[in-house]
Formats: sequence, structure tokens, C-alpha cells
Amino acid sequence: MAAASSNHFLLSFSLFLSFLFTSTLARLSPQTTTTTLDVSSSLSEAQHILSFDPQSLKAFAQTQTQPLFFNSSTSAAVFSVPLHSRGSVHKTHHTDYKALVLSRLDRDSARVDSLSTKLLLALNGVKKSQLRPLSTQIQAEALSTPIISGISQGSGEYFSRVGVGNPAKQYYMVLDTGSDINWIQCEPCNECYQQADPIFNPSGSSTYRPVTCESKQCSSLEVSACRSGKCLYQVSYGDGSYTVGDFVTETVSFGNSGNMNGVALGCGHDNEGLFVGAAGLLGLGGGPLSLTSQIKATSFSYCLVDRDSTGSSTLDFNSGLPAESVIAPLMKSRKVNTFYYIGLTGFSVGGQAVNISPGLFEINESGEGGVIIDCGTAITRLQTQAYNALRDAFVKQTQGLPSASGVALFDTCYDLSSKSSVKVPTVSFHFGEGKSLDLPAKNYLIPLDSSGTFCFAFAPTSSSMSIIGNVQQQGTRVSFDLANNRVGFSSHKC
Repeated sequence: MAAASSNHFLLSFSLFLSFLFTSTLARLSPQTTTTTLDVSSSLSEAQHILSFDPQSLKAFAQTQTQPLFFNSSTSAAVFSVPLHSRGSVHKTHHTDYKALVLSRLDRDSARVDSLSTKLLLALNGVKKSQLRPLSTQIQAEALSTPIISGISQGSGEYFSRVGVGNPAKQYYMVLDTGSDINWIQCEPCNECYQQADPIFNPSGSSTYRPVTCESKQCSSLEVSACRSGKCLYQVSYGDGSYTVGDFVTETVSFGNSGNMNGVALGCGHDNEGLFVGAAGLLGLGGGPLSLTSQIKATSFSYCLVDRDSTGSSTLDFNSGLPAESVIAPLMKSRKVNTFYYIGLTGFSVGGQAVNISPGLFEINESGEGGVIIDCGTAITRLQTQAYNALRDAFVKQTQGLPSASGVALFDTCYDLSSKSSVKVPTVSFHFGEGKSLDLPAKNYLIPLDSSGTFCFAFAPTSSSMSIIGNVQQQGTRVSFDLANNRVGFSSHKC
């Protein structure tokens, strides 16, 4: 009887300890947070963009957009223009989705190299105008055959619809937060690439004015020259693209929401490269010649539709930030005023913090480091240490998914061909003060081909500067509050 009682006591005590251990473990082990990747929908969009005919979007030329008003306290005029993905404006010549993705990645690599080089030159006090094989001064006649330096700012993946001239003619323009110079292809053309709209003819505008060589606008150009007292400009890009021509002022119109006179822009008579479809470029960087600076915008915002989507959204100026925005600090570098630096502090995967060195993303006194947010870069680039930590955390929590071979800059891919949807750990950006942004699954697992290979859409960089690209921004309204040095991220505000 005593032995039986003893055994019963030991059994009860063991069960109690087991319950206590299990309860404690449950409290100590946070539950993984997941989100669903709609595999079928992503593959359907991938197939659709290959056969999509941009001619069906001609109605967008007459589309009138209304700005989205948020918490704007400024008295400045609020402007709004449509925003489209590259694929919805210019029909791709690719018949295979993987080939299309690889061409995008090639452009993206050139873009990233150019931004990194721009920073490196600034850190070392080197100006673009000094990068000449024979002379540090550009001769006017040399501008007709530009030297491609490989120092670039990128060709962009998203287009806006704006009016140029008076009376205004509507044009698709590349949207670029990583550069400052606005420009448009102009008649007469020595060399012009194909664009969706007729080429701008200055003789048809009553507000076209050449910029003089002595003007502040001309002296603000990185590369300029003078001919007959008129300012000439040159902008070159990392993929070999370039634009050269007269630097002028013109009227820029924003749909039915208003216009701005006297905007300095390049009138390009010699243009070549990967801008096919767009008439030119809107520079939205932080420099003095950017569109945002010239119109004295207190804020601007955009929502980037999926790059394989044929839908559209808006680019808004002076409309404020949505109330429920996830707020992050917006910073500037003393070395490069073009870039928008953001106060990223870390990440989490599946609700669990990724272990990285404190201060890894801070800008140091010499101007190295930091994280910029850029709509022209596609794939987010992270310092190698940060990327490895993020990737390893994601791989650890996706061991149940069938893996696939890495391709191009992607080293972590999955074969999801047998699945219509799948749950994956949530990836989140952290910005300090407890602020975090949960990314949709399609913003970090993207299709590489039309058969079901998906890759983790981050990549390492050897540069000290990290870049948050447009794949991670898709479907989120990104608002730059320039007056208060902050940036907001808002879902469902497109």
C-alpha cells in the first residue's frame, strides 16, 4: 500500500513538472507570425504582363486624378498625377517571364552600382565633371557625342503622367527619387529613343525659356557647358543611357490639379538607352534642381502598384501623411543631398527579432553607411552582415518549403509549383520607438519564372549604404514629410 501511494505521488509530481515545463516553454517561445503568399495570383499576373497590350491604356491619357488629402496643414497647392508600372506603359518584347525578370535584374544591378558610386565619389570629394579622359572641362561641341562615364542614377521602373509646355501636352515620365534633374526628349532630335507619346516640340510652347550660363540653375548642374550664352546639360546613367541638350525652364502641369511655371528641366536632343516608353524623367531627389525642391513641396507621396500589374495609382504633392502611417525618421547626408535616408534599426522574421549589430545602419561622421529608400531600385540591398542574418532567419523558419537553385543575385529560392498558396513567416522592418512595418508576402517572395520558382527578394551589397527598393514598397503609400523630416508607410492608401 505504501509503495502504491509512493508511485502515485511520483506520477502526479511528474505530471505537474511536465505541465509546468510546457507552460513555461510556451511563455518563453514566441509563436511564429505568418502571412499567406498567393502563389496562383502572382503567377497569373506574371503571365498576363507578357501578353498585355499598353494600347488598352490610352484612356489613361485623359484620366483626371484627384489628390488624396490626409493630414496636410500646409497652404501649398496640392498636385496629383497618375502613376503606372513600366510594363503597363511599354509592351515587353520578352515572351518568357524568366527572361523578363533577368532583364529587370540586370537594369537593377546597374542602378545599384550607380547609386553606390555616386556616394563613393561624394565621400571622396570627386565631381562628375572631373571624370573626363582628357579634360575636366566639357567643351560644348563634345556634348553632341557624350562620353558614357558609367556614373549613373538609374533608368527607373515607374512612370507618371504629366503635362509639359503651354498649352500642355501629356507625357509619361520616369519617376525617380534617386536623381534630381528633370528632362524630356525634345525636337529637333539628333538621336531619340522610342517613346509612347509624340516628342515634345519647344516651338509649340509659349513658356519655353532657355537658361543662361550665369544662372544659379546652370551652376547647380553636375555636368554642364555653355554655347552662345545658353546652358547645356548632360546626365549619364549606369546602364549606358544618357541625355544631352539645352537646359531650360518650362511649365509643368499636374492633371486637373494645377500647374507650375518656370520649372528647370533638360530639353534633350541626344538621348539613348533603356528609357523606352517614357518621354523623360522626373527627379524627385533632395537636391536643388529636383521637382520637389523647385515646386517647394512640403511633402510628396506615391503608391507603387505591383510591377506586373496593369493598374495605376497616384503621385501626390503636399497632401500630408495618413493618420495611421507607420512613421520613420527621414534624414539627409551632408555629402549627398539627393538621397532620402531612413531610420531603419532592424528586422524581425516570424515575429522574432533578427540579431544584428547595434548601429549597423547608422550614417557615420564621414557619410558612410545608412539606409536610403528609393523607388528606382527594385530589390532591397543590405550590408552583407545584415543580409546574411535576415536570410538565415527566414531559411530557418521555411525548412518545410521545397528549395530551388539560386538565380542571378538571389541565393534563396523555393519551388512552389505544386502550391496555390502557402503560409510564410512575416518579414518586418523596424524603425525604433516600437514602430514596425509588416511586409506582405508578395513583397519579399517574388516569382522568378512562370512555373512556380519564387525567390527571397533581398540581396547583399558590398557598399556601406543599404537601399530599400520598390519591391518592398509595392502596395504601400510611402509619404515623404519633408517639412518634418519623417516618412510614413500606409497600407490600403493607393
